[in-house]
Amino acid sequence: MNNMLKLVLAASASALLATAPAYAQDTSYKSLTDQAATTYKQAKDACDSQSGNAKKVCVEQAKVARAKADSDAVAQHRNTPRELAKARKDVADAEYDLAKAQCGERSGAAKTSCMNDAKAQQKAAIADAKMGAKAGTNVAQNLMPAKTESCDGMEATDKAACMSRNAAGTTKNVVADTVITTKIKADLVKDNDLKAMDVHVETTNGVVMLSGFVPSQAQIDKAADLARGVEGVTEVKNGLKVK
Repeated sequence: MNNMLKLVLAASASALLATAPAYAQDTSYKSLTDQAATTYKQAKDACDSQSGNAKKVCVEQAKVARAKADSDAVAQHRNTPRELAKARKDVADAEYDLAKAQCGERSGAAKTSCMNDAKAQQKAAIADAKMGAKAGTNVAQNLMPAKTESCDGMEATDKAACMSRNAAGTTKNVVADTVITTKIKADLVKDNDLKAMDVHVETTNGVVMLSGFVPSQAQIDKAADLARGVEGVTEVKNGLKVK
């Protein structure tokens, strides 16, 4: 097998992996979701030592952790627009239920305001998930090899140079914005200092925009460094603020 054919096959394999069907079973995926289920049960059982609204908040926190762990598993092993959108919606719903439980500790106008904010955040998160799904339909197209130059009829030396240019273009790793966003979010979930933070991620033409609120400047800097380390990112605009 000549080198040119190897390069083309390698590029084709990468594109196929990027668009692998959501129903393809994967041992690593099942291992992650099984671990998430086990961790959730342990966390939920630990909530039995509490009572009242504190217990309810504890249980909802365990559910959020599980939803995020499941979302991380999807991002790593079932990276399709439909699966990602569902996983993100599940996280948004779990975070909403947690916020409602936390609002239960308040009363009067403060409780009403808290509930309204929780609902607004849920709607925004679900809208973001839907937008990600729509953008994700272009992933396969964005990962297709670039148009190749016709080398037919060229002299030997020129033809060799032409084929080299085509090979470089074929194997160029063009990463779709939705893939970048998904990878950054998955990395945020895996980071112990950032996984529980309210960090919103958007990517446009390789430029990543971070927004939201975190407890410290150190976490702002860490989130930006994490985003910069993702393949395909050309710039990070850090709009995170300390709450």
